[in-house]
Amino acid sequence: MDSVSNESAAAPLICSAKGCREAARWVLAWNNPKLHTPERRKTWLACEEHREYLSRFLGVRGFLKDVVPLAEWRSAPEG
Repeated sequence: MDSVSNESAAAPLICSAKGCREAARWVLAWNNPKLHTPERRKTWLACEEHREYLSRFLGVRGFLKDVVPLAEWRSAPEG
């Protein structure tokens, strides 16, 4: 999922972990410096169970930039 901020506030958002159907609680902001400009942020969503796993996956590759509660991400001003 690339743009959490573009989703409807009422839309149920699902964890990005393969096969998981749990509600997302966290936004993992990341970018691949070989493909994206430094300010670009891609996003994955994570439930409580998969937050650490997905964070580690992105972190060991040097992609992880931030982990934010979904409610906080949605309330942040765009830009």
